[in-house]
Amino acid sequence: MLELKNLYDDFRDGKTIKSYAKLIAKEAKKLDRDINIMEVCGGHTHTIMKYGLPQLMPENVKFIHGPGCPVCIMPKHRIDHAYTLAMQEDVILVTLGDMIKVPGSRGSLQDARAKGADVRFVYSPMESIKIALQNPDKKIIFFAIGFETTTPMTAVLVEQVIKQNIKNIYFHINHVTVPEVMEELINSRDEHIDSYNNQIDAFLGPSHVSVIAGAKIYEKFPKEYNRPVVVAGFEPVDMMEAVLMIIKQFNENRCENEIQYKRVVSFEGNLNAQRLIDKYFEKVSLFKWRGLGNVPNSGLKLKDEYKSLDAEVIYDDILPKEEIEDHKLCICGDILRGMAHPTECTIFGTACKPNSPVGSCMVSSEGACAAYYKYGNLI
Repeated sequence: MLELKNLYDDFRDGKTIKSYAKLIAKEAKKLDRDINIMEVCGGHTHTIMKYGLPQLMPENVKFIHGPGCPVCIMPKHRIDHAYTLAMQEDVILVTLGDMIKVPGSRGSLQDARAKGADVRFVYSPMESIKIALQNPDKKIIFFAIGFETTTPMTAVLVEQVIKQNIKNIYFHINHVTVPEVMEELINSRDEHIDSYNNQIDAFLGPSHVSVIAGAKIYEKFPKEYNRPVVVAGFEPVDMMEAVLMIIKQFNENRCENEIQYKRVVSFEGNLNAQRLIDKYFEKVSLFKWRGLGNVPNSGLKLKDEYKSLDAEVIYDDILPKEEIEDHKLCICGDILRGMAHPTECTIFGTACKPNSPVGSCMVSSEGACAAYYKYGNLI
């Protein structure tokens, strides 16, 4: 009988991982300089730490950690939006479960719930329809988060709300896109952030994002920025193979956009999902990423023709406008840029822990600081 574990056992096989480690060590000896590989996805960070992959790297190959996950990069003022909306008497706020503990300046959604707010955490946006039909006298606000991975699900919900003529579902959109922040990590254009010398030599492209958007979204990085990209799967064998592919590119004087995760990811991606996203959403000129600042063209919003569904428009007069900075001792911005490691932060593991996060990298289990806190003793 086929079980789920049969599908991933081979991708976690210790002998295979060690074999890749030997191949990486052999290939790395040919490098003429050290290389730093940034994983953009928090799922990759989790795998790197859980399976002790830094221990398997030669001294001249290092991992540096990128933005992580959409929960980690959500700025405090947008969490304050969710909190403010949840505290309205006629509102049921619906969002994905990862958002429950993320702190804003007024508290988390867990705090709002403790004060009597009707906050509901769901696995699928489509559950909002059932909630809306069961509560016709309430306004259901779906607080949408996520990279390209979850955006199609929100688009499907928008489409069904329109088709079914449901009048009490609204949307607060916080979807962000990956390529723009990768550019930001290479070359900051935020006037509030000083220029810096980034340490990124290559990228491990996100897995789930690439299933939807396709590997095509990374074409500019080898062509315009001279940074190779290899889209990698989440399992340790996937990541070891992707690292080997990157090192071979350097040794062969190539700079390309490649796919390791071919069993799931294509160059073009899911065209139907992309069409659905384009139908309902458009880019915003700036979106603030927690710890990184304002990143041009990296966020999405509902198109103007659907503004009657847009909670940011409808509740504009009560939503806080002030952007709030993180704690002064927090160095998440440097960590997200690959300029520092979590253990270099003075409040890591003391004032800042997963159950009391101060910075964005500790908020989600996929954040770099959370991964170091959980698995750091294994490294």
